Amino acid sequence: MMKKTNVLVVFYSMYGNVAKLAKAVAEGAEQVENVEVRIRQVPESVPKEIIEKSPRMKKVKEELKDIPFATMNDLVWADGIAFGSPTRYGNMAAQMKQFIDQTGGLWAQGKLINKVAGFFTSTSTPHGGQETTLITMMIPMFHHGMLIVGIPYSEPRISAMELGGGSPYGASSISGPTADKPPTENDLEIAKTLGRRVAEIAKKLAEK
Repeated sequence: MMKKTNVLVVFYSMYGNVAKLAKAVAEGAEQVENVEVRIRQVPESVPKEIIEKSPRMKKVKEELKDIPFATMNDLVWADGIAFGSPTRYGNMAAQMKQFIDQTGGLWAQGKLINKVAGFFTSTSTPHGGQETTLITMMIPMFHHGMLIVGIPYSEPRISAMELGGGSPYGASSISGPTADKPPTENDLEIAKTLGRRVAEIAKKLAEK
């Protein structure tokens, strides 16, 4: 029996938009034959009392409660990994950065070398740091020796003129100033394309 290719989708989401993209990325990866997908979230660092005071945050955390937290073992297990985070001043959220900062032991052992990595994000505005967030998430993965995967223009939706996300650097969406606008259908389809691409390339590499 052919060994399955393993794809991990790991994300942080405060208001649920990145979580929606994460599920679409996972769906895209699952469309590739003989691929097993895990979806994981990184731990929350916002104090519980703050979350309790925000009905929206509380609702999202309740919706995501059944998604396990990512571990270092999940990263080792995966042949391909898609990382997702909202933007914070043009960079990844602190919660994702904290998770990545814990991978020093894997770096020392070279455990992530030659694994495939893709990226996705959500911002409040069209020019709110989508591309810089995606690129800054890439930088630690170069240190890990991972193989970075973007989205080519063979995916026509990244050239669409309607307001939305997606770029050669990864999947994305625009959530609005109050983060209440979910990803568009185009955004979700672009996210699926990212998931398929990570899975397909990881599968080709695993077969060699």
